Amino acid sequence: MIQRIQSVYLLLVATLNAGMPFAVALWRDSTGKEIYAIDEPLVLGAFFISAFFAVVAILLFKRRQTQFVLNRLNILLNVTLLGFFVYWSLMLPGEMRISEKGIGMLIPIVSIVLLVLSNKAIMKDEALVKSADRFR
Repeated sequence: MIQRIQSVYLLLVATLNAGMPFAVALWRDSTGKEIYAIDEPLVLGAFFISAFFAVVAILLFKRRQTQFVLNRLNILLNVTLLGFFVYWSLMLPGEMRISEKGIGMLIPIVSIVLLVLSNKAIMKDEALVKSADRFR
């Protein structure tokens, strides 16, 4: 299970989405106060759902197609979260909410890259199993 590279990628996604929002700030407001994911319940919920999807995908190592679909859903969730960050940082007027963007806004991008790599490894495993079935 954990010896497969996609499980390592998914473990990194789960760790990144469950732990990093508490460690790094998402942005800094106009007063200089750093805003973390715990200050925004919607963002915190999206991070936890993404981490949950990654853990469930690790546990579904025997069902590669289900694992692949769950990763796709996780990618959509992270793209939505990234879109939310972009909208919130660019479309709100003036210095009303976000003064300086933090490194926490990059968490969905790193998660998407790791999930794509995981899906690529899953499809490689699926192709290997199908080629082995042809020899029987």
